[in-house]
Amino acid sequence: MARRSPVSASRTAAVPAPAPSRPVGNATRGTTNPNRLRRMDRWIAAEHGAQLRRAADPVAVDLGYGAAPWTALELLGRLRTVRPDARVVGVEIEPARVTAALPYARAGLDFVHGGFEVPLPGRPGRAPVLIRAANVLRQYDEDEVAAVWARLCARLAPGGLLVEGTCDEIGRRHVWVALGPEGPRTVTFATRLGSLDTPSDLAERLPKALIHRNVPGEPVHAFLRDFDRAWASAAPLGALGAKQRWRAAVAALATDWPLAGDPRRRRQGEVTVRWEALAPRGG
Repeated sequence: MARRSPVSASRTAAVPAPAPSRPVGNATRGTTNPNRLRRMDRWIAAEHGAQLRRAADPVAVDLGYGAAPWTALELLGRLRTVRPDARVVGVEIEPARVTAALPYARAGLDFVHGGFEVPLPGRPGRAPVLIRAANVLRQYDEDEVAAVWARLCARLAPGGLLVEGTCDEIGRRHVWVALGPEGPRTVTFATRLGSLDTPSDLAERLPKALIHRNVPGEPVHAFLRDFDRAWASAAPLGALGAKQRWRAAVAALATDWPLAGDPRRRRQGEVTVRWEALAPRGG
C-alpha cells in the first residue's frame, strides 16, 4: 500500500529564506471555539510529549489561531501537562486579531503578527519544537500545500513537529497530518464516537492535501472504504458501546493498513496511519 510522499526530504530540509517584509499567506475566516482543538492537542501531548520534554527551547506555535485566542491558551495548558515551562506563540496574519489577543498574553504566551515565515520573539534564529496549523490551508489550492509544508518544516527545530489538519466547528471530527523536518509522517483520524455514523463521515474533514483525492483509485478513498466495511462488520459489538465497535474495526484495518502510534489511543476514537499508505498517487 506504500506510496511516495509528494514532499521530498530535500525540499523540507532546505534552509529557510530570510524573513520577508510582509507576512506570507492569506487570512483565514477566523472561526474559533473553545475546546475545538482538544483532540489534536491531547494527541500531540500524548504522542510527542517525550520530544517536548527533551527540547532545549520548548516553544510551540499556534499558527493562524483566528479571531479569538482560545486555542493558543488551551494549547499552552495542555503542553504544560508534559513540560511545565512550555511556551506558546500565537501567530496571526490579520493585525486586528493580534491586537485583540494581546490582553490575553501572559508569561509563556505571546501573540505576534506573521504568517508562514513563523516569526518568533526572542533571539534571532529561534526555532519552534511544534507548529500547529489547524484549519489554515482549507482555502488554499491543493498544489500550494507542498510548498507551505516545506516552508513550515524548514522552520522547525531538530526533531520538531508540524501538525496540519482540519476539524469541524465544535471539535467532534478531526483529520491531521504530522510532519517532521523530513516531510509527512502520519495521518490521524479522530472523532467523538457517539456522533459517528460511519468512518467515512470523516472524509469532509480531510486536510487539503487529501480532500480532493477521496475518489476511486486513490489510497485515501480505499482506506475509508475499508474502514466503513470493517465498521459494518463490527456492528454486533455496538451493543457493548461505540468504543468497542471502533476498536474492533481498527483491529480489522490493521491487517491491511500500516497503523502507527500508541494502540491505547484508539479507545479515544483515534486511528493513525503512515503517510506513505495514503499519499496521493502521482505526487
